[in-house]
Amino acid sequence: MSKKIDLTKSVYELAQENPELVGIMARLGFSEITKKAMLNSVGKLMTIPKGAKMKGIRMEDIVRTFEENGFEVSVTEEQKAEPSDAVPAGVSAKETGTANASPDERMEQLKGYLKRVSAGENLERVRSDFAREFGEVEASEIMKAEQGLMAEGMPLTEVQKLCDLHSALFHGETKEERIANAEKEVAASLAREKEALKETAKNKDALAKELEQIAGHPLYTFTKENEELRKLLDAIKPKLAAKEDVTELFTKIREVSIHYAKKGDLLYPLLNVRYDISGPSNVMWTVDDEIRDEMGVLERETERGEWWMTRLESVLTRADEMIYKEQNILFPICAVNFSEEEWKGIYRDSKDYASCFGVENEIWKDGESEPAQSVTPGADGEIVMPGGHMKLNELTAMLNTIPMELSFVDAENINRYFNEGPKVFKRPGMAIDREVFSCHPPKIEPMVRGIIDDFRAGKRDSVPVWMEKMGKTFLVTYYAVRDKNGTYLGTLEAVQDMEFAREHFLG
Repeated sequence: MSKKIDLTKSVYELAQENPELVGIMARLGFSEITKKAMLNSVGKLMTIPKGAKMKGIRMEDIVRTFEENGFEVSVTEEQKAEPSDAVPAGVSAKETGTANASPDERMEQLKGYLKRVSAGENLERVRSDFAREFGEVEASEIMKAEQGLMAEGMPLTEVQKLCDLHSALFHGETKEERIANAEKEVAASLAREKEALKETAKNKDALAKELEQIAGHPLYTFTKENEELRKLLDAIKPKLAAKEDVTELFTKIREVSIHYAKKGDLLYPLLNVRYDISGPSNVMWTVDDEIRDEMGVLERETERGEWWMTRLESVLTRADEMIYKEQNILFPICAVNFSEEEWKGIYRDSKDYASCFGVENEIWKDGESEPAQSVTPGADGEIVMPGGHMKLNELTAMLNTIPMELSFVDAENINRYFNEGPKVFKRPGMAIDREVFSCHPPKIEPMVRGIIDDFRAGKRDSVPVWMEKMGKTFLVTYYAVRDKNGTYLGTLEAVQDMEFAREHFLG
């Protein structure tokens, strides 16, 4: 049996009864139906015939599409043929109820007229529909409709281009003085927004320049690296022109890979994930990789003739252009979005990267403060650590997944932890909370004591021991476990089967 559609019901009601209608109507041109906010507000007031009038979609096409999708629609032939449900001559829009619609519905109708004009539909036809269907309009309504289009993604410049067309649409068919004021108000609003954008750009640049002057701040370091890279690029250009050997300079320039790696790990993902600014990661990150890959290809090339010089010059030009993009686009965007705590996190993480172009990380006093995160139970029993947070079962499974036999002995020489799974070097659960020396034969105990004593005294940080067992090669490494202040917390023993390495290198 076919499903029936009652055209007197609201779009919202019909979508609730038949969710598949959402996709069908979106394909017909009712794109706003896919937005929950619009469906839950305007959709509760809008019917399909009203929406068809606003969009200029023929009811005949709507009915045919519904029927093709298994729906039964009760509609007259006149309704099928007339997209606008024409208002009889002499009857005003106010009498039809259009003027009494809700503000949201009126704004959607106005946006519909603007979209039709923007799409290139005949201006006089749209004006005729507007005059017949809508009636009077307030200046503020036109302004809100145009701003609504911008909120939906229409660029500011596009709305500005359409101002004259929009004026022609409404002028003469509404109250002239109101429309004149509306156009002025819209133009003024757009001008204010344009100035606000300019002011925001100035603020971005000013803030970026301010952060670049703070010794040790990530933008300070990035800028210093760019300054040194620029010097290297300036130095290599005349040598390329003179066909001289540029091996030494090129090797130094290759350190830009470190600079790009820091951007890729510390800046782009934060902009993309936390601030939904995907442009830099989609474009600049890709260019970074292309520059880095091209330099890698050129470095491995042994034949360095004319073609090599040409390709090198080309990739160096791209690297030079990236300096400009970073200083004038990327860094200002980061400056205006990242919080103080996020900059501190970037500062701390940047310490894990090698220096490039001779630029060492300087101390940023504010960045040296301890992060707010501490080792405490989190939500749902999570263990919160400076490096992140995990549930206990996740942490346990991760430690068991590491392809090593792991043991931890605390600062008091007590066994505190063994990861689970089969082991070559057996560790009975009963040994937990026992002194570690009791687990070793007398002839081994002096060596174990010596290693731990050296760790506690700070004489050594690790001790590797290679051995054969069960016909296989194993690497047993003892590591001193220390906190950030260097205080000895215990010893980690890691046993690794090294047969994979033997097969890789000797196979």
